[in-house]
Amino acid sequence: MPPTVPPPFPWADVWGQDAAVDTLRAAASDPSALSHAWLITGPPGSGRSTLAYAFAAALVADHPDDEAVMRQVFAGTHPDVTALRTDKVIITIAEARSLVERSYFAPSAGRYRVIVVEDADRMVERTSNVLLKALEEPPEQTVWILCAPSEADLLPTIRSRVRSLRLREPDVADVARLISLRTGADEAVAEQAARHAQRHIGMAQRLATDDSARRRRDETLRAVIGVRGVGDAVDVAGRIIQAATEDAKALTAERDAQERASLLRTIGIAEGQAVPPALRTQLSALEDDQKKRATRSLRDGIDRVLTDMQSLFRDVIMLQFGRGDDLINSELRPDLEGLASAWPEARTLVVLDHLAETRQSLERNVAPLLALESLLVTITSGRKP
Repeated sequence: MPPTVPPPFPWADVWGQDAAVDTLRAAASDPSALSHAWLITGPPGSGRSTLAYAFAAALVADHPDDEAVMRQVFAGTHPDVTALRTDKVIITIAEARSLVERSYFAPSAGRYRVIVVEDADRMVERTSNVLLKALEEPPEQTVWILCAPSEADLLPTIRSRVRSLRLREPDVADVARLISLRTGADEAVAEQAARHAQRHIGMAQRLATDDSARRRRDETLRAVIGVRGVGDAVDVAGRIIQAATEDAKALTAERDAQERASLLRTIGIAEGQAVPPALRTQLSALEDDQKKRATRSLRDGIDRVLTDMQSLFRDVIMLQFGRGDDLINSELRPDLEGLASAWPEARTLVVLDHLAETRQSLERNVAPLLALESLLVTITSGRKP
């Protein structure tokens, strides 16, 4: 349950994580309670990044009422806070080395220099190794804050050098109440969004405020339920990829245009003017980063569909074991009951296993269309191709 009296700035936006806030507030105010490196873990949407920046703001501020300095941190303009927010598939070695270099600078204005890595789980082993020494022997006034879904997403050598803080998973009712307060959404819509998002606050907010997102989710799941053969599997897989691609483009197009316009202004090129050869490398580097971000956005969109599909077949197995009181997709109950009675439990478990394997395969650069076609053939046949 959220606190009756919200904590003061900068902790006010950290919702439903009272124990974690208490731990970090104490660490920020008492050097003897402060570790040099922290790992904040929790399920997607639990507020890892929000908590990390609140902690960073409290660390650099001279006193708890230094709100102006704290707002600099949230605006991304404080010189003593370096943040890595990657929209790409992985964090590169070059990015990790840059962070390590920054970590050895003394703080210029605040009490500490803080390094925040939002998606530490996107580091491959070689990249993680770049951070090891910096995490093991950081300067006295440097604090690292890593964020990841779980401790298992990082190497044991990284985990051994940080203090872990696990966030709690909020209840559906808690998320619904928050979404209703934030957006003014109808209580029934907010509850449905929280349930369908499986308590992911950001996704729940999007579903509650975007009719097309809710409609697209419903259409996708109904299409999956309706798959009856290989032809259907190929058709539905293509439609899912197309929808995810269009969604990814919509999410990145405006940002891409703004970044391009900003770069052109910085290098003194008017819109529509030819870019001199000497400056084209900067533009090419930006376009390369944008392509990597688009790839990540597409993968995240497909993964969201797979998560929704997992919720569908999770409901089926729940019904098969006589647990129909806690369905994620209760609006589809008649269809779910039809599957539950038509299939043996073993078939549902095969589908759930293949769903998990498909999500892992996409992280290994398997072609999304082929992966989805294979998955949908498994759903319609009950056997892996």
